[in-house]
Amino acid sequence: MRVLVAGATGVIGRQLVPLLLEAGHEVVGLARSRTRAEAAERTGARLVVADALDRAALLYAVRAVEPDAVVHLLTAIPAQVNPRRMARDFTLTNRLRTEGTHNLLDAARAAGAQRFVAQSIAFAYDPAGSAVKNEDAPLWRDPPRQFAPVVAAVAELERLTRQAGGTVLRFGHLYGPGSSYAADGAVIRMIRTGKMPIVGTGAGVFSFVHARDAATAVEAALRGPAPGVFNIVDDEPTPAHTWLPELAAMLGAPAPRRVPTALARLAVGGFGVAYLTALRGASNARARDQLRWKPRYPSWREGFRAELLHDQA
Repeated sequence: MRVLVAGATGVIGRQLVPLLLEAGHEVVGLARSRTRAEAAERTGARLVVADALDRAALLYAVRAVEPDAVVHLLTAIPAQVNPRRMARDFTLTNRLRTEGTHNLLDAARAAGAQRFVAQSIAFAYDPAGSAVKNEDAPLWRDPPRQFAPVVAAVAELERLTRQAGGTVLRFGHLYGPGSSYAADGAVIRMIRTGKMPIVGTGAGVFSFVHARDAATAVEAALRGPAPGVFNIVDDEPTPAHTWLPELAAMLGAPAPRRVPTALARLAVGGFGVAYLTALRGASNARARDQLRWKPRYPSWREGFRAELLHDQA
């Protein structure tokens, strides 16, 4: 199968390209600049250069590739996100999830691609009700103001993809090389320096997934027609009041401080508080059943231990 990977240089893309090549697929990476193309070429993929927001250039590039399948992993998330300015920091990513998805779907159709797989997120569920959500649960109905454009963009990406008969993979909090939870990532740096506290009761529930496991889910979705929406997360949704101190201890970092919600709101705004107090976890039961996918690391504990302690050795 000839697979076009849009976002081949991202956290998941860097894991996915060699995985697809090993499986015998022909892989073509889409990059928006020659600099990014050179980085992607090191993965062994053939490259085309086009900006997903330049509709004419994208249509031309994808038609030239004639892919059997298109994988949409396009984001432009800064290495360090300011929770008080999240709407600003995600402006380009939101456009890639709306305009970019529309353009990429049209280009895939014009080129005759039979399968389309798109990256979404598994931590935009409405916080009402159960702490762990399946794919039928609604997205956040009234999100914090800084998170609202992100949820709207994700909803549009999913609507367009499902309307086209494609597959939506809602990934949990990614860790592994290149992520904010990598050994040199922004979140891990904050934990090491004691700058990531437990806010309020720390009731926000996180579902993690290693980038390599995320890539294997994409490969599973490409193996056969799998329209619909799937949570791609590990087996152990865990509240912040548990995973934060355990991860700090694993790193030999100071135990996280406890900060009242009102005080935290002054420092990090409404979304910064919601991130650690209101997020809901996700169930991977549907992906296990319908995609026949399972994570190599069923628990974030063993995954982080392998990733971070190996890096310290």
